[in-house]
Amino acid sequence: MALNIVDRIDERVAIRNVLVSVSDKTGLDRLVPGLLKVNPAIRLYSTGGTHKALAELLGAATPKHLVSVSDYTGQPEMQGGLVKTLDFKIYLGLLSETYNAAHQADLQRTRAVAIDMVVVNLYPFVKTVAKPGVTPEEARTNIDIGGPCMVRASAKNFLRVASVTDPADYSRILEELAANNGMITLKTRLALAQKAFQHTADYDQAIAGFLAGRPYADVAGCYQLA
Repeated sequence: MALNIVDRIDERVAIRNVLVSVSDKTGLDRLVPGLLKVNPAIRLYSTGGTHKALAELLGAATPKHLVSVSDYTGQPEMQGGLVKTLDFKIYLGLLSETYNAAHQADLQRTRAVAIDMVVVNLYPFVKTVAKPGVTPEEARTNIDIGGPCMVRASAKNFLRVASVTDPADYSRILEELAANNGMITLKTRLALAQKAFQHTADYDQAIAGFLAGRPYADVAGCYQLA
């Protein structure tokens, strides 16, 4: 199978569709109004607690701007929220390329949208394992799966997608969008991708380090073994 090599991209990309899934909801009250200001037609796709928080921020404008990922994909969330965003339509929207005719045909065939920005931060694994007496099961359940996948897919496709993992970046991103008619530059998309990959690398290292230090007896003692 040949690798998918890209030779044409846009230096600036308009932000029209944003996927939002955050454990840390700090700054959403600035980000959401800011995005609406730069693009009054923007669409936000979200799940679970983030969807609820966005609906509260949007109020009466919720039906116009907010889409449940389950409604978009046609698949309900797995019990406990274990599977929410791991869906073909989501990753087609993240990885598709503007000037690839086959990708554009796939978007039309599946009635998917190209996602221009991902706003994701992960389950608080590091904060969880820092608590005194934390059990291996408490740590395990705070290992994020869908979040790192979305971060990595969006960061890989920095050619078109902005991967936003740090609430501290919201203000400067909004400033850039306001100065560029709702568009984000390649320079910023690359910087965000660099930060995103470091973020997931640190996250995985924290998980690996925690598990490496757990004796079998401590892990097995958390469960009734059948």
